[in-house]
Amino acid sequence: MKDWTPLDHDMMRRALIQAQTALDEGEIPVGAVIVKNGQIIAEARNTRETRNDPTGHAELNVLREAAWVLGTWRMTGCTIYVTLEPCCMCASALMQSRIDRVIFGAYDRQAGGCGSLYRLTEDPAFNHYAPADGGLMEADCIRLINKALAAKR
Repeated sequence: MKDWTPLDHDMMRRALIQAQTALDEGEIPVGAVIVKNGQIIAEARNTRETRNDPTGHAELNVLREAAWVLGTWRMTGCTIYVTLEPCCMCASALMQSRIDRVIFGAYDRQAGGCGSLYRLTEDPAFNHYAPADGGLMEADCIRLINKALAAKR
């Protein structure tokens, strides 16, 4: 079990607020927050359904927002907190952004790119390495996802 810091818990709670908003909007409830020097740079959520955009994942949305705020695409010194393990598309985007660290809540055993199926952000074949740690507030993250799945049945 990882020793999570109070900051880690606070930021995942913020990501969970974004995920709840996504659920309220009819999206799969995934939320993300990017932090630099202990400060929130950007927050976002899934928007695939509301925008009819297959790339409307929380991670890509928060990367776009953070790049705008920072004035650069390079997320050096930043950590992303996301309620669901990033998929391979998002993991690749995180590597392209040069993010320092990936922290996620629930593992995605069907499409996970940061631990479940692949460990793309930690693959030595690529030119960037970003450690990924999962399981932070996992039960809370899973509860929201299960709520969305139950509503669709």
